[in-house]
Amino acid sequence: MTSPSDSPVTSSAPLTAPRTGGATPSRLADDSGQGKTTIASGVVQKIAGIAAREVSGVYSMGGGVSRAFGAIRERIPGGTGTSQAAGVQVEVGEKQAAIDLDIIVEYGAGIVELARAVRRNVIGAVEQMTGLEVIEVNIAVNDIHMPGDDNDSPEPAPAPTSRVE
Repeated sequence: MTSPSDSPVTSSAPLTAPRTGGATPSRLADDSGQGKTTIASGVVQKIAGIAAREVSGVYSMGGGVSRAFGAIRERIPGGTGTSQAAGVQVEVGEKQAAIDLDIIVEYGAGIVELARAVRRNVIGAVEQMTGLEVIEVNIAVNDIHMPGDDNDSPEPAPAPTSRVE
């Protein structure tokens, strides 16, 4: 006996899991005569986050609020540190996945080309590792990281010189 949630997901049907941070139950990815394989949405989320960060020009992931919580989480003893899933929301069905990414780009990077590269890398990684068909990767560029922001420049900024004596 099958229930409506057991039916395969197609591109015209909505995916059944809400876009949350891995709190949804695992979804069917493979059903053979020898057993079932399920993949949690958190796994897809982590794969997509790692794949997005691999692309040169992506400075960070997440919006201002998620970055602030991540900074707090890093300072807590025993905390998990930087989450690979920060800035990534996924919707996982039985055979398909949709992914939303919030990214911060390095100043000077071509945003359109960067988005294409991120999309290509995320789709390739998720499909290769999970066997799920990625039907869309939506990318929101939330900020641009300027050289010297966050005191990450290799040399200290010179002291301001006075214009008057």
